[in-house]
Amino acid sequence: MKINILMITHNRPRYVGLSLPRLCETLPEGAKIVVWDNASQTETRQLLKSFEGHPRIAAIHYNKSNDKLRGPTNWFWTNHGDADLLGKVDDDCLMPPGWCETLVKAHTDIPEAGALGCWRFPEEDFVPELANKKILTHGEHRIMRNCWVEGSGYLMKAGMQRELGPIRPKESFTSYCVRGAALGYILGWYYPFLFQDHFDDPRSPHTDYTSEEAWRAHQPLSAGTFSIGTLEGWKKRLRHSARTLQEYSYDPSDFVGPKATFKRTLCRLLKREYLPRVKA
Repeated sequence: MKINILMITHNRPRYVGLSLPRLCETLPEGAKIVVWDNASQTETRQLLKSFEGHPRIAAIHYNKSNDKLRGPTNWFWTNHGDADLLGKVDDDCLMPPGWCETLVKAHTDIPEAGALGCWRFPEEDFVPELANKKILTHGEHRIMRNCWVEGSGYLMKAGMQRELGPIRPKESFTSYCVRGAALGYILGWYYPFLFQDHFDDPRSPHTDYTSEEAWRAHQPLSAGTFSIGTLEGWKKRLRHSARTLQEYSYDPSDFVGPKATFKRTLCRLLKREYLPRVKA
């Protein structure tokens, strides 16, 4: 089975020095990595050059500008989409041993599987009374179902990507996944969770966010999306994200269609979060 995985890098040499070797180590034969570098400075690029010729590296693209996420992902699908499974692993995550083989087996055994991911929140964020409503059995596998997965560590059937096409202008990866769920694909996180150590979580032993100053200097893109201006606010957001992901409905009709649009608009007018919960 052919597997191609994208890693996008940008000015995080210490993180890349941890995440890229681990990704190489945890991939089986037949899996290849394509690195897209978003105009990093010298230290990151020198590190990447040391991986040129590595048996797990298919290509390293040194981009001249920071094109963030959508452009590099669509480029990767266009130029390296000739695989059975397509994935993405962030440069701020350590992948667990065996993660790829586990997800490959699940994809093989579950024809309807679209995108299956690794979980990046620590054990303290797990709420069984919430998550158990969403953890479903598919043959010998269990999946905590959702209409999307995070882009930090997943494998997706190439067939789903070809059916959906590229990520549309102004479309997030979350919305892209919801489109897949609406077509009948199964998405979610493998359970028991395949835990990936997420460096952007201040609770990670590998994080750079050891102080307010350090966080402000290198805050993640999503902090700006949610208008978060402090390290403590970021911690609260991560805990909130973990909880809501265990609550969200996995019925795509709760996210697409006229009724969902009306409810989302109403919540926006009332300044409330739109959180359709899974039915018991």
